[in-house]
Amino acid sequence: MPMPSAAPGPRAAGPLHTVCGDLLIIAPRTPVTPGEPAGAAVPRRPGKKSVPRPHGKETAAPPAPAAYPYRRLLATPGARAFTAGNLIARFPQGMFSVSAVIMIAGSYGSYALAGAVTATGLAATAVVAPWTARLVDRYGQARIAVPATAIAVLGSLALLLCAHHGAPAWTLFAAYAATATTPNTGGMSRARWAYLHRGDPAALHTANSFEQAVDELCYMLGPVVAATLCAALFPEAGTLVGAVLLMTGMLVFAAQRSTEPPVAARTRAVSPLRTPGMPALLAVFLATGAVFGTMEVVSIAHAGGAILALQAGGSCVAGLLYGSLRPAPDIGRRLLVCLACMTALMSLPLLAASTTGSLPVLALCLLLAGAATAPTMVTGMTVVQRLTPEARLNEGMTLAVTALLGGIGAGAAAGGWLVEHAGTVTGYAAPMCAAGLALVIAAGTAVRRTRRAG
Repeated sequence: MPMPSAAPGPRAAGPLHTVCGDLLIIAPRTPVTPGEPAGAAVPRRPGKKSVPRPHGKETAAPPAPAAYPYRRLLATPGARAFTAGNLIARFPQGMFSVSAVIMIAGSYGSYALAGAVTATGLAATAVVAPWTARLVDRYGQARIAVPATAIAVLGSLALLLCAHHGAPAWTLFAAYAATATTPNTGGMSRARWAYLHRGDPAALHTANSFEQAVDELCYMLGPVVAATLCAALFPEAGTLVGAVLLMTGMLVFAAQRSTEPPVAARTRAVSPLRTPGMPALLAVFLATGAVFGTMEVVSIAHAGGAILALQAGGSCVAGLLYGSLRPAPDIGRRLLVCLACMTALMSLPLLAASTTGSLPVLALCLLLAGAATAPTMVTGMTVVQRLTPEARLNEGMTLAVTALLGGIGAGAAAGGWLVEHAGTVTGYAAPMCAAGLALVIAAGTAVRRTRRAG
């Protein structure tokens, strides 16, 4: 939260206060000696340029322009190192499901079995992930994330061996369930930004936008890379490469101890689930996940999976542009605006499919529809950070991701039912309805209460 500034008053004859960027410099006022010009600059540390002004006033050298928010963000000491590690660890998120489906379907000849195994892994993640995040908050990122990732990687390798050797089907479920210990890498990265830029809403807004763009990039490129590896090398290649990237990236990320948030003292911080407004916000994330799940299944059935890259691409670009804007003074109202825009834009694919039947027009509509998703997710995650106690920030963000994944699973099931019973054109009404439901929940509940919990 930004600290309140003192009201301006008459200039005192004591210390001179000069603001340079985000740094407050307090230098003692030195007397003017004979022969020294009245406009001489007050001495300061080397490297800080002073600009002489009449009557003994001075100003600091102008700060760096605010037109490059991402350059400023990545210039934070240690930011590039932990961002690189997190990006490597997060990229396999978009690889594992596709790789598992290709691998299992190729070995067992059953897409139903492949779908059931991946659904089981998703359900296990929804149960285990919040507990992993709670341990991260309690004991620190490095102490928990590395062993948790090692367990998940062993589960992926076990799945690979079971599929390769045609082991009994139940071993596939057990192996894939073990991958549920994978830490929420995006949440841990957002927690580091929140620690490094606490009290700076503009920097946090840019950081959340950057993280959402990274998510979209991983989910856009991950499936393509996984499918290419499995086709060009061998069916298990996608899972193997994903496991290596996950473990390598997590080791690099955890090694950056200077940017790791300190472990909070043992306090009776209220559970995020009991924070006023948080259950309603999780319901919003659940409905938003249904938008993604229904859109994915309906679009694959209507035009193939490649067209989904346009939606993710539009979201990625919109997220980066959104991060260059000023943060909203009323974040709750901004969330309502984003949800309203998403509801409106999700009607475009329905209109394109029902009126023109043209794939290029549908592709353009998906690109435009994706432009609303990243700003909505960025704003929603900002509200999560405001509502969640600082001592349980990872847990709060993981709960939001878990709700999102639950919505994706439910949306995928609903979208599949609509495709089979009503057709793909009617199926495109589901994402718009899910977005409208998220808007109604946010407008009619206490989501707009965004003051940080204690």
